[in-house]
Amino acid sequence: MPSLNVTFTDEELEEVRAAAAAEGKSLKQYVHDLPLRERRRRQFVRYAASWGEAHRSEFDDAFPDEVPPAGRERGADAA
Repeated sequence: MPSLNVTFTDEELEEVRAAAAAEGKSLKQYVHDLPLRERRRRQFVRYAASWGEAHRSEFDDAFPDEVPPAGRERGADAA
């Protein structure tokens, strides 16, 4: 089975160990699961963005006074 050696600084490794412990996983299992979790996160974000775009007109119809973020002025003083 293929394997991979990954180099971390001491501080990074401590953070990864703490994250693994917080999830109740071994360091090896935690590092193994990270790219799989990231792939699922990206799939979710893509789906959520496409769902939002597909339902944009419904939102615009339901909330006609809301201005899409791209049409808003920048800054805290914009009303």
